[in-house]
Amino acid sequence: MHMKNIFLVFILALLIASCGSSDRGQLVGVEGKKWNPEKPYGMVLVQGGAFIMGKSDYDIAGLKNAPTKTVTVPSFYMDETEVTNSEYRQFVGWVRDSVVRHKLAEAAELAGDVQDGGGRNNQTIGAFAFKNAGDQEAGELTAFQEFSKHYDPLQQKINWDIDIIWNTEEYPDADYVYVMDEFYLPGEQSYNGERMLDVTQFAYSLKYMDVEAAARAKGDRTNFIEEKDVLVYPDTTVWIKDFSYSYNEPLHNDYFSHAAYDNYPVVGVDWNQARAFSDWRTQYLNGFRKSKGLEHANYFRLPTEAEWEYAARGGLQSATFPWGGPYAKDDRGCFLANFKPLRGDYAADEALYTVEADSYQPNDFGLYNMSGNVSEWVGDSYEPDSYEYMSSMSPNVNNKENKRKVVRGGSWKDVSYFLQVSSRDFEYVDTARSYIGFRTVQDYLGNNLDLRNR
Repeated sequence: MHMKNIFLVFILALLIASCGSSDRGQLVGVEGKKWNPEKPYGMVLVQGGAFIMGKSDYDIAGLKNAPTKTVTVPSFYMDETEVTNSEYRQFVGWVRDSVVRHKLAEAAELAGDVQDGGGRNNQTIGAFAFKNAGDQEAGELTAFQEFSKHYDPLQQKINWDIDIIWNTEEYPDADYVYVMDEFYLPGEQSYNGERMLDVTQFAYSLKYMDVEAAARAKGDRTNFIEEKDVLVYPDTTVWIKDFSYSYNEPLHNDYFSHAAYDNYPVVGVDWNQARAFSDWRTQYLNGFRKSKGLEHANYFRLPTEAEWEYAARGGLQSATFPWGGPYAKDDRGCFLANFKPLRGDYAADEALYTVEADSYQPNDFGLYNMSGNVSEWVGDSYEPDSYEYMSSMSPNVNNKENKRKVVRGGSWKDVSYFLQVSSRDFEYVDTARSYIGFRTVQDYLGNNLDLRNR
């Protein structure tokens, strides 16, 4: 009788165990969160494939650095226009406000004005205290905070719940004044009665890992992780420095900051600033997705040289320009891009400097100004013979010791040769120009070849 009861308990346990699982003992895999591809705002999906990369027509410049080669690239999203001043100002504003809020919070902590986790009231600097100020009392720590080796008690959360006070007449107290004054140039460096921000105070911490080197090495990958502070404001002086004996002061003063140029491509950013923007865009999106319990999105980044040329061709094999070619005019005699069509005559194409980022007709992938307007940074280093040894599958040549980075597409100041989709040029990694901008890409996650319904 006793053995019978044990047997019944055993059978009951098996039934309970089987009721808690629907796999019927079969190998069904572990499902992650439901993933639905979401096209990022302002981007188009470029379906991957193979194409002939390089100069299939006569190399009139005789550079011999772009011999034809068949390569294949996977699918990716790409900005339909160059990154605009308006979009880049969102990045700059976020970095600026982060730096200011952090300094205000540190000053509040130094002043001891952190009661109630946010100051005595909104009339003191304490209103800008760190969100987690004073929450380290015994018994209030979470299990992660108390036991995890990954928890950093000094990592503070910036308070974004209260607006920064920019009006000097409304500064709440002396501590606030001292902090804010540090972010402005001294009076002798300002003019026209305006207080001018010291743009050297605002940097983005760009942290990245050399994945390729880390993957080929063994052991600790700490040495392959790098972090650098990147100043985020564009260099507006490029409008003066790039051209001698030329009057470009209006662009120096207003091109980046004035609403009239919101939809124009941002210029005056170097290669690292373009990378910093891409990294921030990734963190900004995934911060939102994490707050909603959604699967993370893939990284935004600069396109590889192969991706850029594949996208610029718009599916047209061996074409000279994104619209086909070989001419830069249509059948009505109208120019198809913003460039320097005639010697000394920059306005023959109805544009003097840059134009709105969505000007002219897009190519067959829906991408605007892949030729002309501004040249664009890509992720690759400039190696004249890179086509000879790069992989034919998703090629990427990026030597961090090489400070020359590829720029593509030609600009408003270039002749039509540089507008050809196969033409290559370069600039140094720390150099900003009035004619170089960028656009970003994001890898497509999932089946790269069956995208008819995406």
